Amino acid sequence: MEEEGIVEEAAAVRLLRSDSRWVDGSEVEREERSTGFVGFEEEAVLRRRLRKKTKRVDSLNVEAMIIAGSHGHRKENLSTWSTIAMAFQTLGVVYGDMGTSPLYVFSDVFSKVSIKSEVDVLGALSLVLYTIALIPFAKYVFVVLKANDNGEGGTFALYSLICRYAKVSQLPNQQRADEDISSFQLKLPTIELERALRIKDCLERNSSFKMLLLLLVLMGTSMIIGDGILTPSMSVLSAVSGLQGAIPGFNTDAVVLLAIAILVVLFSIQSFGTGKVGFLFAPALALWFFGIGSIGFYNIIKHDITVLRALNPVYIFLFFKRNNLEAWSALGGVVLCITGAEAMFADLGHFSLKSIQIAFTFVVLPCLFLAYFGQAAYLMKHPESVQRVFYDSVPEALFWPIFVIATFAAMIASQAMISATFSCIKQSMALGCFPRMKIIHTSKRFIGQIYIPIINWFLMVMCIIIVAIFRSTTDIANAYGIAEVLVMLVSTTLVTLVMLLIWQTNLFLALSFPAIFGTIELIYLSAVLSKVLEGGWLPLAFALSFLFVMYVWNYGSVLKYRSEVREKISMDFITDLGSSLGTVRVPGIGLVYNELVQGIPSIFGQLLVTLPAVHSVIVFVCIKYVPVPIVPLGERFLFRRICDKDFHMFRCVARYGYKDATKEDHHTFEQLLVGSLEKFLRKEAQELAIEKISEETDPNNESMVSGNTGIRSDVPELCIPLLSDKNVVDIKVTRVENGSSLPSTSSPSTEDPSLEYELSALREGMESGFTYLLAQGDVRARKDSWFTKKLVINYFYSFLRRNCRAGAANMSVPHMNIIRVGMTYMV
Repeated sequence: MEEEGIVEEAAAVRLLRSDSRWVDGSEVEREERSTGFVGFEEEAVLRRRLRKKTKRVDSLNVEAMIIAGSHGHRKENLSTWSTIAMAFQTLGVVYGDMGTSPLYVFSDVFSKVSIKSEVDVLGALSLVLYTIALIPFAKYVFVVLKANDNGEGGTFALYSLICRYAKVSQLPNQQRADEDISSFQLKLPTIELERALRIKDCLERNSSFKMLLLLLVLMGTSMIIGDGILTPSMSVLSAVSGLQGAIPGFNTDAVVLLAIAILVVLFSIQSFGTGKVGFLFAPALALWFFGIGSIGFYNIIKHDITVLRALNPVYIFLFFKRNNLEAWSALGGVVLCITGAEAMFADLGHFSLKSIQIAFTFVVLPCLFLAYFGQAAYLMKHPESVQRVFYDSVPEALFWPIFVIATFAAMIASQAMISATFSCIKQSMALGCFPRMKIIHTSKRFIGQIYIPIINWFLMVMCIIIVAIFRSTTDIANAYGIAEVLVMLVSTTLVTLVMLLIWQTNLFLALSFPAIFGTIELIYLSAVLSKVLEGGWLPLAFALSFLFVMYVWNYGSVLKYRSEVREKISMDFITDLGSSLGTVRVPGIGLVYNELVQGIPSIFGQLLVTLPAVHSVIVFVCIKYVPVPIVPLGERFLFRRICDKDFHMFRCVARYGYKDATKEDHHTFEQLLVGSLEKFLRKEAQELAIEKISEETDPNNESMVSGNTGIRSDVPELCIPLLSDKNVVDIKVTRVENGSSLPSTSSPSTEDPSLEYELSALREGMESGFTYLLAQGDVRARKDSWFTKKLVINYFYSFLRRNCRAGAANMSVPHMNIIRVGMTYMV
């Protein structure tokens, strides 16, 4: 044990040599000899400083130890067969939207351009093929999917990834200890690459860039929510429209009514969760891809095999030369062939990167190419069938089976975007950018499977209104394309920033990415924006509405937090009150919920004035979201003692990722909190025992202590993440420079009698029960504020706060355990 302690201490010294900085930021003062090693006297100083405690302040800036296994959070390597099985599952979740695009692409393209020669068909086909090859295949499969956040994809995942490498987040409660979460994976830009550092510095210093980045992310998120409205409308209506020519007398009204009925059923089953019907998804989509690929191959052989000439991009040039502005307008229909490409990235958290790449490369891409080749071959012989080209190109014997599969495929495609909308809103809520709503977790195994009732019924109503008003896929397609292209442009911008800041890619390659893909997407955007008056206004209206709500909520929340920081109670005031806090202390544990990560909130002063007594143990609880997908349970809680031991007051920061479920059973949360607090007290006693022994055996003790006058010895500098699977590790025997050894402190209770008293008081408080002390806050703009600020805060933000889900409901706390105190925050 003694040798093991010496080895560990020597390793720590080597670590300090390599970094040349201490935890508290002070530089190591040493003179290196010509040999490059530190002298024995200097090494003894290093050993003493290794045991020296850092400055103790009442803050959580340096409150976490390095966690064992930190920064090693990786998904387990899957076997080949497991990857193939997962790739099969992606067909039902990821590729439903893109897989159903052959239902309506050519019919929309040729509604703008008339088929007058084979050049029109070959040119449109060539555009579709190269659009699929460049955007989903080259951009998403090979580049964007790699810009994931610990396996999570989507707009907010990119934003959280950037926020960890540069302090650009608008969230006001960031802490240094958050970087020690194992899923944080922080790797700062190297000094050699000055470009990355300059970009980082520019983003951090310029508040305009921070706000622009936030607005860009919110805009992309708003467009995804808009997709959740347009995708079900477009997919279901295009699937059932095939009956219009197959059944006599089945007119447009019948198509609309059937589509509305299917939409009602689709949204009604959302409460059961995707897991209940998920086993049907992959086989149905696999059958769909096999069907459209086989029919496409059949049409190529039967009608015109020369359509393979469309692989020559010259036909794109001839198409534009022949049709001029009409060809440019037709791009709005071509872009529909890549609808759902963003779903590959957004749904990455449910699957592995390799499984999504395999599924697209070996199944989706070949089947889509065959389907479009087959439809083009059919149009070469039957140009008059352009409005129903998909169903007309299906052999008569296979019409009804294909129709049934197409209807299921359309519902599955809609399901994928509905689920993506739920996940997107949950991420927005977690990062403080969306009002709180009721979230139901429909699966105990998969965290991402959630259901938000109010959003579900809102989407259903909007889908029904869109189908009833537009009545045709052509008009809806004008709106559909704008949402898709804008989301892609947001992803291109954020991934470029990731390439420059985090990947530190070669400047030429990094700028080539937006130059190629951004240019293509801007061309498509110019085409779809020309259809604003023909239905394109719809996604813009949706996006602006959601963007306004999200920005107002974020703006008001930040101002409210700043107001709490400004009005927090000083430590001197609490100390002057004494351990009784100027009132009566009764048995029990009071959980004071607030948003401060440091300091005592003003609500506590209101509680002392309002209540006749306070609890024997007070814990200030802050529920905080950090920019990572999931915070491991063992790293969730951070603790710090407030004031002296006889005050029995603590601060607890409970950290959650944007995919974590926060609505735990209150009994479970209470047990976890008390268990972690007990471990914190034991760890604190161990640290104080080590410090006491170290001071007794240190010959330079007086000089070290004199440099730290005024530092309170009862406030620990460590607030370690607790609830780890491992028990508190016994302190090993270590050797100091004079040859004496430090005794083991595995049972600190014998060294510190006050520990047992504190633990018994904690257990007594737990037996007496918990009380949740909450603020019933009203946020108002100050009288000297601008009129715009008063309008936003006093009316819009206040309306959202009054009608969103309250904190007590989110915490699943029984009403009999809640005490509310009225507060007015002037911002």
